[in-house]
Parts: sequence; C-alpha cells; structure tokens
Amino acid sequence: MAIDPNFDVNREQVGEENGLDVWGPVDPPKKLGIRGTHVAVDYDICVGDGACLEDCPVDVFSWVDTPDHPASEKKVEPTREDQCIDCMLCVDICPVDAIDVDASRE
Repeated sequence: MAIDPNFDVNREQVGEENGLDVWGPVDPPKKLGIRGTHVAVDYDICVGDGACLEDCPVDVFSWVDTPDHPASEKKVEPTREDQCIDCMLCVDICPVDAIDVDASRE
C-alpha cells in the first residue's frame, strides 16, 4: 500500500512536529500519520531503509526515532523539504512507496 497522493485532501492536518505538518490519524506508537507537505513521508508504511536519505542530492531527509512502531523504529523525516528540487529520486527509490513529492503543495 503506497502513500495516498491526495493525503492533503483526504486526511486532516492534526498538528506540527519539528516544523513539519502532521496529517492524521495519529495514535502513537502504532499510527504515526504522514509528515511533511511538499515532500511527504507516510510514517505508517516507511520501513526506514534510508535509501532516500542516502541518495537525495540536496539532503532533504534526516533520521528520527519512532520507538515501538511495527514497521521500523526509525523513519526518515523530510526535515528540509523546502530544499527539495523535485527530482523525484526519493519517490522512485523508496521500496514501499512511502514518499510523495508534489510541487503544487508548497
């Protein structure tokens, strides 16, 4: 199951964390929602393999701890989503399709 490309319409923004919008539902530690807007990561399906973090040419991502989450205990956070150049490499390389980049959602 991939990230919903229309999450900003289909989900409610439930807050902000580390300067990023958080889209629900959120019920830690099992449900963590989506983080980011322009560059969005679905924390509920992210397996934390780090390919996006390693390959991003402008270092959009950083690691965050997500203890006791069933998919992985660390996730990639689009900490610097404002630096994104819309190359889509992160979208293409994510093994579980947990990332969406949409320039219209800036």
